[in-house]
This record gives sequence, structure tokens and C-alpha cells, in this order.
Amino acid sequence: MDVILAEPVEPDLDFEAAFDDLYPRAVRVARRMLGDQALAEDVAAEALARAYARWRKVAGLEYRTAWVLRVTTNLALDELRRRKPTAEVELSTEGAEDVVALRLALAAALRGLPRRQREAVSLRYLADLSEQEVAAALGVAPGSVKTHVHRGLEALPSSIGVDLEEVPGVV
Repeated sequence: MDVILAEPVEPDLDFEAAFDDLYPRAVRVARRMLGDQALAEDVAAEALARAYARWRKVAGLEYRTAWVLRVTTNLALDELRRRKPTAEVELSTEGAEDVVALRLALAAALRGLPRRQREAVSLRYLADLSEQEVAAALGVAPGSVKTHVHRGLEALPSSIGVDLEEVPGVV
């Protein structure tokens, strides 16, 4: 896959400008996955620190936002793996407690998906990236993204027992 490089710029200045756009998006993705603002901020900060460490390369990527959000997604999934597994929760779609339980069940279901499906679904729906941006971030064709997302979304409702489209604010 050919990578289109942007005009060379001063790395530190370019990162500072990009940070203002990338950090809030990374926090939003991590918060959607983790359900915890403080932890989401930590994960987003780590993702941006990794971007800064590689900024000479990342700055020139056509889809650098997708790259940062992919790193954020992977770090959030790592954080979810470190948590102790929770017992299955009986879910309904009413009340704040149920939304929290649904988020935990969604995180567990995402962990159960194959890696590519998990990444495609997370980037497409949690990071709000287009299919083209997801394809660039994963280094695959847009058709592959559609396939991975379709299969992942098919598997999720059966894993958690709830139609995600009926629950506001989850996906």
C-alpha cells in the first residue's frame, strides 16, 4: 500500500497543532469503550505519547487520525483485558445501571471477536471513522472493512443478547 506523505513541517509545532484535534477524539473513543472518563484520558494520553514518539513518520501519514484512534482502541482493549472478568449480567435497556452493564457486556463481546473484526467495528463505530479511514488504518481494502464490520456486528448481539441499535449512546 502506498503511503502519501504530507509536506515536511517542523515536527514539534505540527504535533502541537494536531494534538488539539486528536486528543479529544481519542478521549471520546476510549470513554465509549471503557465507560470511565479518567481512564479514557489516560489511554488517550498514552496514545498521543506514542504518536509523538513516532511523529516524524506519523505526521506524514494520510490517515494519521485513524492511526492515533487505532492505537487508542488497542490500548483501551488492553485495559479491558486487564480487568477481572465479570459475571454475566441480565440486561434490559432502561436506567443508567443497565447502560453501564451493557457497556461492560459490549466490551467483553468485543474482546471475543477475532482481531480484525474487533478493530474494524471499534474504529468504524466507536471512533466514528469512515470505511476508507478504517481501511487505511488497518492496511486493508474498503471491501474487507465492510466484511469485517458486517461479521463483527452479526456476532455482537448474539454475544450480549441485546440489539445495540435500540440502546441510545452505546454504539
